[in-house]
Amino acid sequence: MALSETLIAAHRAEAAADGALTEETFAALRDEFAANPVSRVAQNAVTQTTVDDVALNHEVVTNIDHTFSHVLDDWTVTNQKRSGRCWMFAGLNLLRVGAMRKMGLKSFEFSQNFVLFWDKLERANYFLEAIIETRDRDVDDRTVAFLLGRPTEDGGQWNMFVNLVRKHGLVPKAFMPETESSSNTMRMNAILRQKLREGAKTLRELSGAGASVEDLRARKREILAVVHRILCIHLGNPPERFTWQWTDTDKQFHRDPDLTPREFAERYVELPIDEYVCLVNDPRPTSPYGRTYTVEYLGNVVGGEIVTYLNVEAGVLKDIARRTIEAGEPVWFGCDVGKMMRRDLGIWDKDLYDFGALYQTEFTLDKADRLIYHDTQMTHAMLFTGVDVVDGAARRWRVENSWGNENGQKGFYTMNDSWFDEYTFEIAARKSYLSPELQAALTRDPIVLPAWDPMGSLAGW
Repeated sequence: MALSETLIAAHRAEAAADGALTEETFAALRDEFAANPVSRVAQNAVTQTTVDDVALNHEVVTNIDHTFSHVLDDWTVTNQKRSGRCWMFAGLNLLRVGAMRKMGLKSFEFSQNFVLFWDKLERANYFLEAIIETRDRDVDDRTVAFLLGRPTEDGGQWNMFVNLVRKHGLVPKAFMPETESSSNTMRMNAILRQKLREGAKTLRELSGAGASVEDLRARKREILAVVHRILCIHLGNPPERFTWQWTDTDKQFHRDPDLTPREFAERYVELPIDEYVCLVNDPRPTSPYGRTYTVEYLGNVVGGEIVTYLNVEAGVLKDIARRTIEAGEPVWFGCDVGKMMRRDLGIWDKDLYDFGALYQTEFTLDKADRLIYHDTQMTHAMLFTGVDVVDGAARRWRVENSWGNENGQKGFYTMNDSWFDEYTFEIAARKSYLSPELQAALTRDPIVLPAWDPMGSLAGW
């Protein structure tokens, strides 16, 4: 809608006053709103109910169903509760598919708390090593400030999940069940952040006094002993050895004695995680397709695999995800979960809410612009467990979430393909699905993005 002449004149007066808002501007804004009946009706509605209910596009809702040509899941969903562990839940949910098949079980979960424990301890070490590495920079240096701003978070990436499985293995949930703190990590994380920032101060001051790297690492081990104690108090002690026994769906009893977590993972994880790579769709002009990327200080295990992305077009992501599901495997993926999402209905569509009509404006940022102008980032990881294919192309996707079974279709959600294009950023995929050109691109040294780049955001939750 065009601005009134009164409002234009008020804006000109404002410009003449060096940008300050003036009484003339306020009066013109009030008059403009009062003269617009659509705005008044919108106000009446939104002041009485949620804006999402008012803007919900019922045409989208009534035209979506929850049926798919290919569905893999016949299991129940998991629940990360009040934590940011989506990436490890999605990873463990991916691995449990083959484990259930191998053990002949209809229901099974790996211990998410076990993985959380080792991620927290490894990430504390990763953070303190980064502090040692940046010890000669000013504390207000942007990278140092970024590190201090998030010394331990719940979020993570596919490569970080793989690091933990390789180094520490896995255990059944019964051997390290959830605790209050694993399901509600806020207070534990606050305590860990405080101790790690104290540790950063100590290490930087020791460095300033002339301490060697060896001396700093000796002090780091003392700090990590405190971190380990805090984690044991909140999460329990991870098992070193255990005997796993179960009765399968054919009523046959099995016992596997005296296993280490790594032996358990080697025996019951069928998915070849070493063959997987992380593909992303980053359409920013500064991010060429067919190149690998990493983000500075994005990781959890010192000496482990770095987080590496191969940037490809959205169509490549969709094609590989579809083919993977058609071949019988779910797909781990990362996205900006909160955009155009209806949690109770369990649906995503790029036009789910007609905010433009409600506010009488246009929202014009595309996917690249949203990344550049900080309007989107990866916030959540889940699994694709189904796809609806028409004439060889996907038109909607079935999603296994880790928010419990109270919303959607008992915790499973439906994503229209339009949403995939706009808000899905990455998948983990087998290298064999890549073209020869993209497989060759994996061998190139990755472009290093700064620590605060949005492509590292999933690990910040």
